[in-house]
Amino acid sequence: MELKINNQTKQFATDSLTVQALLDFEIPIKQNGIAVAINNTVIPKSDWNSYQIQETDNILIISATQGG
Repeated sequence: MELKINNQTKQFATDSLTVQALLDFEIPIKQNGIAVAINNTVIPKSDWNSYQIQETDNILIISATQGG
């Protein structure tokens, strides 16, 4: 499966992928302060385990940072 994530094309060796599975690949250590939008729609964290990503989806992963 080829996905466009944050304007970068990446390959995954699977035909089926949920948002949570994608995050487990992309951000395996810390997943607090993360927001995910697919095709310009924010996906609620409560849906991450069930939302199926399609190969044509445009995915944006945003991570909150601390600063002043």
